[in-house]
Amino acid sequence: MLRNKGRRRVAIGCGGLALGLMVLLASGFYLLQRAYNGEVRRVAGALPTAPGRPSSTGRGENWLLIGSDRRADIPSMGARADTIMLVHLSGRGDRVSLISIPRDGWVPVPGHGTTKINAAFAYGGPPLLIRTVEQLTHVRVDHYAALDFGGFVKMTDTLGGVDVTITKRTHDPMHNRTWEAGRRHLNGAEALDFVRQRWNLPSGDLDRIKRQQAFLHALADKAMDTRNPIRIDRFVRAVTGSVTVDDSVTAGTLRRLARRLLKTSLTEYLTVPVAGTAERDRQSVVLLDEDGMRTLFTTVRQDRVGDYVARNGAANSVDAVR
Repeated sequence: MLRNKGRRRVAIGCGGLALGLMVLLASGFYLLQRAYNGEVRRVAGALPTAPGRPSSTGRGENWLLIGSDRRADIPSMGARADTIMLVHLSGRGDRVSLISIPRDGWVPVPGHGTTKINAAFAYGGPPLLIRTVEQLTHVRVDHYAALDFGGFVKMTDTLGGVDVTITKRTHDPMHNRTWEAGRRHLNGAEALDFVRQRWNLPSGDLDRIKRQQAFLHALADKAMDTRNPIRIDRFVRAVTGSVTVDDSVTAGTLRRLARRLLKTSLTEYLTVPVAGTAERDRQSVVLLDEDGMRTLFTTVRQDRVGDYVARNGAANSVDAVR
């Protein structure tokens, strides 16, 4: 597996948790389809069947990706999606746009009033979360994928660890770790704590997502540089064992996805426009900017996200984080 050095990576806002794994998962299927197809979990009925879903525009393809500290394919009492993002694959095949939706976003959830968007998964699993996202964005979700954060440990260790750069010393009281500033080499257990920290970070969950993004960037680069076939096999098996997809995703779907992603010249990360934070029902929430969202998701439906990016800019690097 060789690194595509011509690929441009742009990070706008926050996000990026699962896109690197999406590329690697699809690549693994492309190279070793029969060996790994049976190892991916598929969840039946993930895509909603209720009427009123947005129509498909035929302009590109949209995946809803979630990440969780718990098995993301099995909703249970109190289980919530820690990371939620909509990935738009352009119809021209020239760019991938990952749009992060803050998990504390205060939004209408069908049948449950207005609440945090990550509660939709707890109330109704993938179908309700997808309905909520579609209602919010007016963008049709074509496929669903979920990542179990626990798989980070195996993925990282199979590659011999990864390197990240931390800009400022910080202590994580929840996991009792102190991160010194500078270049840090992380094993699997350290990587999991690194991507889960939000305590003592200035922007809390938003900084946590940036850490996840930086880790995935490092993990993907390390995987693409790995030429040991045994290590590659173990790594792809760790990825496939940590990802769940909807039951309409076939090996052929992933093979086509791999071709598209490996040829993409630009990957960009965005966040939905935010109006600010507030307190609702005795909990801290994120208020979303409705006008800004309308502008952003109109460009998604029209497959013109590049125009939105050109007007709004504000890229940040994945090479160093708090």
